[in-house]
Amino acid sequence: MKRVTVYLATDLHRALKLRAAETERSVSDLVNESVRQSLAADLGDLDTFAERAEEPAFSFELVLRNLRRRGEI
Repeated sequence: MKRVTVYLATDLHRALKLRAAETERSVSDLVNESVRQSLAADLGDLDTFAERAEEPAFSFELVLRNLRRRGEI
């Protein structure tokens, strides 16, 4: 384990301490779990981007123009 300093908003820190007490886990355990979950979600997003890399790209402007042309906006 590596020791780090993290600054949390007061209300987040209070909620985290309460959650730790309710679950009989340490604040560090809860933070580690949350960071792992966040990184796993990021990895899933990267996998999805890689899977869809070959799909055609559309410009936002072109999509808006087509919507307007069809009377949808």
